[in-house]
Amino acid sequence: MKPLPKKALLIAGPVALVAAFALALRPSPLPVNLGEVTRGPLRVTLDEEGETRVRERFILSAPTSGRLLRIELEPGDPVRSGDVLATLRPGASEPLDARSRADLAAQARTFEAAAGGARAARDRARAELRFAESDLGRIRTLGGQGIVSRERVDQAELAVATSKSAVAAADYEVRTADHRLEAARARLLQPGEDLAGAGAVIELRSPVDGAVLKRLHESESVVPAGEPLLEVGDPRDLEVVADLLSTDAGRLRPGQLVELEPWTGGNLLHGRVRRIEPSGFTKISALGVEEQRVDVIIDLTDPPAKRAELGDAFRVEIRVILWENKDVLQVPTSALFRNAEGWALFALEDGRATRRQVEVGRQNGLAAEILSGMKQGDRVIVHPSAEIKDGAAVEEREGG
Repeated sequence: MKPLPKKALLIAGPVALVAAFALALRPSPLPVNLGEVTRGPLRVTLDEEGETRVRERFILSAPTSGRLLRIELEPGDPVRSGDVLATLRPGASEPLDARSRADLAAQARTFEAAAGGARAARDRARAELRFAESDLGRIRTLGGQGIVSRERVDQAELAVATSKSAVAAADYEVRTADHRLEAARARLLQPGEDLAGAGAVIELRSPVDGAVLKRLHESESVVPAGEPLLEVGDPRDLEVVADLLSTDAGRLRPGQLVELEPWTGGNLLHGRVRRIEPSGFTKISALGVEEQRVDVIIDLTDPPAKRAELGDAFRVEIRVILWENKDVLQVPTSALFRNAEGWALFALEDGRATRRQVEVGRQNGLAAEILSGMKQGDRVIVHPSAEIKDGAAVEEREGG
C-alpha cells in the first residue's frame, strides 16, 4: 500500500480535529415526555360537591301554649303516618276577646280552605300520574318496535317517577293542612271547654311514614304556641342539592345524567338534574371571593337499597355529564399550547420536535378532542418546556 503524502497528513490532522470539536459542541437531544394521539371514549363533566337532603320534611310545632310531656322518641326512630309523636297538655288561657276570637276563626277558615285546596291538588297529581303511566305503556310498546328512541322511553319513565313524587308530596300537603287546621281550631278553645279540661291533652301525630330526623325538645317543659318540637320525614326519599357557579349552572338542563360518589365510599350512584333554581345568591369562597351561586336539585335514580349508606345532609361528589362520545380522536391536554394562530402542539418526527397547528373540540381537563391536524398513533410532546423549539432534536426521557 502506497503511503499518504506528507502534505495530505498535514491537512487531514486539522480537519479531523475540527470535526471532533464540532461534534463535541453539537447540542445533545432534549429529554421529553411523550404521549400519543388515540381514539376512544371522551366525556366532559361538571364536577362539584353536593349535599343530600330529605325531599319532604315536616316540622311539628305546638299548636297552643302548654306543658309538653317528655318525648321518648330518638332521632332515627321509625314512625308511621298517624303515630303519636308528642303530647301537649294545654295550659289555662285567658278568655278570648271578640276581636281575637274573630281573627282566630278567620285563620281556621283559611286553613280549612287550604286543606280543601291540598286535596284538589292531590286529586290532580293522581290524575297526572295515571296519564303518565298510560303514556309510558304506549311508548314502551313503540320502543319495543323500534319506532321511538330509547331516550324517549327514558323521558316517559322520568315523567312517571316525577308524577309519583308529586302524588307523595300532595299527600304530605294534605296531612300538613289537616294538622294546621286542627291547631287553629285548638287555639279557639276557651277555658272550661273540652281540651282545656282536667287531664285533657293534644296529641301531635306524624303526617308521613318515615323517621324522626331531629328532636328539638326532649324533657317535659312548658312551651309557647308555635314552638318547633320535632322534624320528621322519609330518609329513603332523598335528593341532592349542589350550589354551582351561575356560569356553570347556565350550562345545565333538566334531565341531564349525573354520577355521584358518596364521601363514605361505597357504590357509584346515578341521578338526573330535576331543577335549576331560578334565583341565585352570593357566597363567599374559602379565598374570600364573592361568587354568584345557584342551587341545582338532583333526583337519585338508584333504588334505596343501593344507597343505604346515605342519610340526610351527607356530602357527595357529583359529576354532571355535559357531553360524551364513544369514538373520539383525542390527545392529552398537557400537549396543547396557545399561539397566534390558535391551538398547537409539538409532534415527534424523526427525532425532532415539529410544531403543528391543530383544531380542538371538546375538552375535559385531561384529554382534548382533535378535529384536524393529527392522526391516530402520532406521538406528541407533553408538558413542552420553553427550550423546545420547532425542529429541535429531542429524545424520550428515561422512565417517561
